[in-house]
Amino acid sequence: IDILKSHIKNLDEPVWFRGHGRKEWILESKLVRDKKTSLERDIINKFKQNATLILSEKNPDYIYPDDYDWLFLMQHYGVPTRLLDWTESPLVALYFAVYNQAHHDSDGVLWVLLPSKLNNFARLTFSSPNIIPSFNDEQMKNWSPQRIEEVGVQNYFPVAAIATRNNRRMQAQLSVFTISPGDNKPIDQIEDKSHIWRYLIPAESKKELFKELEYLSINEFRLFPELDKIWNSIKGKDW
Repeated sequence: IDILKSHIKNLDEPVWFRGHGRKEWILESKLVRDKKTSLERDIINKFKQNATLILSEKNPDYIYPDDYDWLFLMQHYGVPTRLLDWTESPLVALYFAVYNQAHHDSDGVLWVLLPSKLNNFARLTFSSPNIIPSFNDEQMKNWSPQRIEEVGVQNYFPVAAIATRNNRRMQAQLSVFTISPGDNKPIDQIEDKSHIWRYLIPAESKKELFKELEYLSINEFRLFPELDKIWNSIKGKDW
């Protein structure tokens, strides 16, 4: 926190964060990493085919009106998309960098992104330089699934945007997103890299950092407020 404060205290712009359990992981969404962007429409259609009845039974009045909303839902349930999850909280990002014991033998990283600077590379312009667009904004149409389907994978830069936090997990994690237009460079490898940096998290520090986050109530149930997470939040070391 002290190091982060020294680097962002004079910044007058939004700051986003993302935690990686292993330092070698790159900032690419799964669909882009697997070079499957051209299959996006097929994935969305098949997900809709099987999800619509389940959604209507849970909430008959809720309608998912556009493809971006479907992408958020798919991301929530682990379906590959062009979205990459970020958070407005450095502690939430730190949790994701240290929680998984399977990676406690490897160094992790905490990524820091200046989303306004990223959007400047894509020539997104607004009345204020620090405005982060909503996915519903007109300027976001070039990154939409419909546009990708119409004109194919484009050589645009990834962009940062905010979405309606319409589920408890997104709200708890203070979720925000970047989206890539296709099979392009990872976010940390574009332009002069002034929009992004990272902090190394040594493997030997992960266990202690995880305990400190627990003291601050940054834990699994806090970030995933769902019934199947309750037991993990209440069981003690004796179990």
